[in-house]
Amino acid sequence: MDQRKVRDVVFAGIDFEGAGAQHGKPDWPVQIGMGTWSVEKGFGDFFVSNLEGQGQVDWYAKRIHGIDEGALEGAPSLLSLWPEVNGRLGEGAVPVAHAKGTEKKFLRVFPGNPFDPWVDTLSLSRASVPNARKHSLGIFCEDIGIAKKVRELVPGRHWHDALFDAVASLVLLEWAVKQYSLQDLPLAALVAPNTTAWTRLRKAMS
Repeated sequence: MDQRKVRDVVFAGIDFEGAGAQHGKPDWPVQIGMGTWSVEKGFGDFFVSNLEGQGQVDWYAKRIHGIDEGALEGAPSLLSLWPEVNGRLGEGAVPVAHAKGTEKKFLRVFPGNPFDPWVDTLSLSRASVPNARKHSLGIFCEDIGIAKKVRELVPGRHWHDALFDAVASLVLLEWAVKQYSLQDLPLAALVAPNTTAWTRLRKAMS
């Protein structure tokens, strides 16, 4: 088990936008966004790229993120972006995503790199505000008032852009760490949030 404290960890936010599963074919990524955050250094190392096309993009996916087949022409493959991915997730950085399943699935293209443990900000949002209207990334960030900071960090972008969503997960992480003074807790407090402990924290701070 990783014994580092939260303040000693670099967190690497990552988000993929997908083509959408269709006609029995698996989903594949059309865009990747990444960034980093730490208690000491704040936000940085932003990176975004469309990805090499692997077929048709589902019409509903296009409607959500606005990326069509034309936008993927000449884009690099995900595998070729290993230096960018490793540059942010290497050296002990901890990956962060909102509902991490998609991100973990697409990162399997890099064999032998489990990128573990993960911080899932969906779990953090549920632990911090269990009675929220919604725990989806966009709605939750808007409701708790941190979406403005995401827009300031990555101006001109919007929800369902991979960089915007990756940075939003980091801003949500920062909010939770500061809101509940988690800096000196072990990393495990974020990897597997104890909802009972967070309830006590909320009561103590109210």
